[in-house]
Amino acid sequence: MTSSSVTSSQPNQPPRPNLAFRRLRGRRSPAEFAAAVRRAAREIGERVSCDARYIGRVEAGEIRCPNYAYERVFLHMFPGRTLTDLGFAPRSSVRGRGRGARADEDTPPVHSLSPAQSTSETRGTGEPYDTQDPYDTHINYEESDVLRRAFMTGGGATVAAASLGPFGFALDASAAERPVRRAGASDAGALEEAVRRIRLLDDRHGADGLYRRAAAPLRAAYALLDAGATRQATADRLHSGAGELAISVGWLAHDSGRFDDARSHYAEALATARMTGDPALEAHAFCNTAFLARDAGRPREAVRAAQAAQRIAQPLGSARLMSLLALREAGGWAGLADRTGCAQALTRAHALYDRGASDADPEWMSFYGEAELEALEAQCWSTLGDWTRAARHARRAAHLQDPHFTRNIALYTAELADDLARGGRPDEAAAAGMRVLDLLDEVQSSRIQGMLAGTARVLLPHRRASGVSEFLERHASLPRSV
Repeated sequence: MTSSSVTSSQPNQPPRPNLAFRRLRGRRSPAEFAAAVRRAAREIGERVSCDARYIGRVEAGEIRCPNYAYERVFLHMFPGRTLTDLGFAPRSSVRGRGRGARADEDTPPVHSLSPAQSTSETRGTGEPYDTQDPYDTHINYEESDVLRRAFMTGGGATVAAASLGPFGFALDASAAERPVRRAGASDAGALEEAVRRIRLLDDRHGADGLYRRAAAPLRAAYALLDAGATRQATADRLHSGAGELAISVGWLAHDSGRFDDARSHYAEALATARMTGDPALEAHAFCNTAFLARDAGRPREAVRAAQAAQRIAQPLGSARLMSLLALREAGGWAGLADRTGCAQALTRAHALYDRGASDADPEWMSFYGEAELEALEAQCWSTLGDWTRAARHARRAAHLQDPHFTRNIALYTAELADDLARGGRPDEAAAAGMRVLDLLDEVQSSRIQGMLAGTARVLLPHRRASGVSEFLERHASLPRSV
């Protein structure tokens, strides 16, 4: 992800909101309007990756003039109107600002709470999110079957223990030539170990370097499911393991900015959970779906998914799980600018957390401690624009985090830097940003890189503040792929 080239192209004056475009949206939510844009694009043979955040950027005036594909779509949606009628600046007025500036107008934004999108609609990319309801069981079953077949490209049953390799990711090329056999307990154990290894490596290094390699054990998992198991208990473990692995791979996609991939993986896990009657897996899938929806600018979906997860998880007896799900709901309310709903969910999250850990807590929740609770609360206040409160919780999160979770330390500190920058404390923000830069040799996460890029843009007018110039120069020197 580039950073300095984008920031340099930003106008010096704040953007002027596009009120005309906002009026055209009417009572539809940004996500609903984005879906209408995508439908209109299909009607005329265009492909645009429009989402709620893009609509928000247009309405905020950050996109002064859309690219040609969007222009054709908008003029199709509102016949008889010109770009000026839609609140945009004439294309001639934004020409000459430089290639980087025009590219920035047309690319999805970098937000302090989500990974930067890795694609641009100027390249003719497809839609990042479909318009299907993720809570429709029949739709998810259909998607599950399609994905399962896609993962079976190797043919035959793959022996998980061999295919996972020494680091949990190497695909055994000879596995496809082996005769099909029914999976046993050792295969289920190898699959469960693969999930643990992926989570461990993500905790230490972030998602970007892991996502593509994680496809191998996922293919192996579904090959094992296709082969069948010798015992029902083993089959149950395989289904649970495959679902958890799909969630883990989905998270790697999520954290590295591949939102559409993440959505499919989470839907696969949800379908697996429903087919096998596994409430713990279903709650986990809804938990991650809520988090993804929040980051993707779909706050209402985030609330719905978090509430669905809480209904499913209630009988499981884990107060800590219910606490995390309440935080997922709080994030959705914050995205909807509902301060009261957010505060109520945060209060529940703290009260549930204070009940303590128990044997009912899922294994995958090892990351969820006081530091994560503080960090998620910080994100809520940041979304609501309460930078001082957000910075206080982010600082506490970074201080409390176990050193083992290198990625989270970088994440929480990046959140702190952004909150400090937006809260008018540029010197402290630069110092926090430098600490994050020190960790980037170990951590590869588009989410963190996107947050740093946003912080750098906010700090640009404050170059004379202590440490800011040094941070900006060092950030600008990062490789363009970062």
